[in-house]
Amino acid sequence: MKVAFVGKGGSGKTTLSSLFVRHLALRGLPVVAIDADINQHLGAALGMDDDQAAKIPAMGAHLTEIKEYLRGDNPRIGSASTMVKTTPAGTGSRLLRLRGDDPVHALGQEVGGVTLLVTGPFEDDDLGVACYHSKTGAVELYLNHLLDGPGEYVVVDMTAGADTFASGLFTRFDLMFLVAEPTRKGVGVYRQYVEYARDYDVAIRVVGNKVQSEDDVDYLREHVGDDLLVWLGQSAAVRAMEQGRSGAVLEDGNEAALGRMLAEVDAQAKDWDAFQRQAVEFHLKNARRWANRATGEDLAAQVDPDFRFPVAYAG
Repeated sequence: MKVAFVGKGGSGKTTLSSLFVRHLALRGLPVVAIDADINQHLGAALGMDDDQAAKIPAMGAHLTEIKEYLRGDNPRIGSASTMVKTTPAGTGSRLLRLRGDDPVHALGQEVGGVTLLVTGPFEDDDLGVACYHSKTGAVELYLNHLLDGPGEYVVVDMTAGADTFASGLFTRFDLMFLVAEPTRKGVGVYRQYVEYARDYDVAIRVVGNKVQSEDDVDYLREHVGDDLLVWLGQSAAVRAMEQGRSGAVLEDGNEAALGRMLAEVDAQAKDWDAFQRQAVEFHLKNARRWANRATGEDLAAQVDPDFRFPVAYAG
């Protein structure tokens, strides 16, 4: 399953994504965590020190190599330079598997039984001339070519706010957890997501965070309705983790919330044909709006109408 954690800045999405990743890893489940937030704090949230986290090779810095590997022998893609973030898989493309030996996953760092990939921070050369989509494009290509099987999980800590909708990246997930505080700003991001995702059958569940009372729960229910899945309260264990103290045990109620989240992820149905169809839709849209001009080619030719994911493996 491909899972995204989204929400406004400061909502606690990085903390909750790290807790969910730990929850999976403690159960021996194969999981890849991807830090696609411009602030790049997921490594620290998973227990790495700053020096360790800073040494993880950035996917964004290896975009050309990633493209070269993924295009494989696809005859519709002449070179890595003509691949863009929305380029879908086709016959001859290399598909990634979570437990496979490939140069993309080789960029990751093992931490607590998890493979952590990072998009990388803004570099000095990026400031004032590039947007963060140049980094998250690597994640979109990764997900477009990932054949995740039963019981395998990719968890992505996304950029804050509604920036996910700046490309087709929001359609690459089986489920999006929107982390919302019980405040007007917290539920405001939820309204944005629901509005933008309305026509794309994107599954969104709200996870309330920093909940202190039943009034907070009632507030969230009033504004997000049945999309409210679970909520987590203030946690001394989380504070201890954030301070770098080991051995903290999450409170029963918060641990139960993570279990409910996992059950909701596992309940989602896979539709590989829809996954590929949406990839093609956004690729064609990007081709018309900017990518044809940027590459000097008609990128509609990259679409393979006969390609199907080998679902016998994927389940």
